[in-house]
Amino acid sequence: MYAISLGDDGAELRPLEPWHAEEFFAHLERGREFIGRFINFGSQETDVESARALLQRYADLRAADSRSLHGLWLNGKLVGGVLFLNFDAANGNCEVGCWLEPAGTGRGLVTRAMRVLIDWAVEERGIHRIEWVAAAGNQPSLNVARRLGMTRDGVRREAHPYGGVRHDLEVWSVLAPEWRAARARAAHDDH
Repeated sequence: MYAISLGDDGAELRPLEPWHAEEFFAHLERGREFIGRFINFGSQETDVESARALLQRYADLRAADSRSLHGLWLNGKLVGGVLFLNFDAANGNCEVGCWLEPAGTGRGLVTRAMRVLIDWAVEERGIHRIEWVAAAGNQPSLNVARRLGMTRDGVRREAHPYGGVRHDLEVWSVLAPEWRAARARAAHDDH
């Protein structure tokens, strides 16, 4: 129905909805091992119907204004996505996250898409604090937080038991005034 261009390389941000189940499942199959290194997103979806059920759960959560999925397409192929977790407009807080299959990495897709999501959250929804949480060993994810100008708030030591290991979780955030100031600086530097 609609897509937001993320640049000149054929990258687009689009809604990721239940009718994408077949494409979403194929994407999960291509990226399952890579995606599952630090998060269990998509790990329970073992067929098209369970993939559709995940997309439907998120569609329902989006309707309830609490979570939402957004797909990343590269030259017409779904390669990953970004999401809002724990979206709490009443208190002005949300958490954001991402996942990618290998074909989507190294292109800045998540950073570009996340700028769109954060702009919307701050300017349209009045979100004050945007949080990013990632396993300490997930350098690509932590690098996105840095590129977005987030501040490392701290480490939740061994808080994430996953894959037989207790991972440290790094908590990063950006506040609306910081986001607006950085966007204004970027706009000024472009001129």
